[in-house]
Amino acid sequence: MDTKNMDDSKHLGQFIPLHYHFNMLHDNHRMKGFRTAIDIMVRPTDTVLELGSGTGPMSFFAAQRAKKVYAVEYNPELVEVSRRLVSLNDNGNRIEIIHANAAEYIPPEPVQAVICEMLHVGLLREKQLEVIAAFKRNYQAKFNGELPIFIPGATIQAVQPVRHDFTFEGYYAPVVLFQDPYINNAAQTKDLGDPAVYQQIVYDQPFTQTCQFNGKITITQEGNLNALRFITKSILAISPESQQIIDWHNLYMILPIEEIAVKPEQTLNISFEYPAGAALSELTPVVTLD
Repeated sequence: MDTKNMDDSKHLGQFIPLHYHFNMLHDNHRMKGFRTAIDIMVRPTDTVLELGSGTGPMSFFAAQRAKKVYAVEYNPELVEVSRRLVSLNDNGNRIEIIHANAAEYIPPEPVQAVICEMLHVGLLREKQLEVIAAFKRNYQAKFNGELPIFIPGATIQAVQPVRHDFTFEGYYAPVVLFQDPYINNAAQTKDLGDPAVYQQIVYDQPFTQTCQFNGKITITQEGNLNALRFITKSILAISPESQQIIDWHNLYMILPIEEIAVKPEQTLNISFEYPAGAALSELTPVVTLD
């Protein structure tokens, strides 16, 4: 793919507002999960590459373990900010921040680990799959050897039928919403069936850049189905010693659909297909009852 001439508006994950990146520093589950995973997977002799380094925290975590970190960021504003921030932190001298397109950059030497957190729920908007697929092609063409490890190592996606309260102080607004997966959302959202996995991606293995589902979910609770909950969980690392799994959930996405009355044991048919990195508007599920 020729990314040089691609409209930058399609690289939303690389040009989201700066304050959003600052807000991500407050996501304790994200920060702690990646720090733990990097501590487990990166060795003192390693050279590490981060693709889409943002404000630099993941590269900082890696620099506490690795001898060298190449941090690639496309947004010039973030390049400037991250250079200033890493200089304030221990081992910031081990980090080289490079202004480049992560889908085109090739490191000057082999690396043992690649960090890439260009993740949005549903693998929408951001370019995680595109960037990693391009890196794998470019890296193997240059070095003709085995791939490094990836952090995260895998991503799992699921969809779930729910009833969601779209009323806000009496104002009814069925719009796409996002939920914190680490708190109880039962007051706003009622589960009407179990989540169904529709995609499992292991980053060091071949993968498709199309996200799709054409399956059935059994209804478990009576109610008026009016939304689908999209769940995206990444496996950041698995400890070689303890086999402990370090994972992290993106925000849940609640996508409104036309209301359907459902009862237990009924079968719901759900189908959708969209390219990874697409706009939210490109996710248009078809939902019917048998």
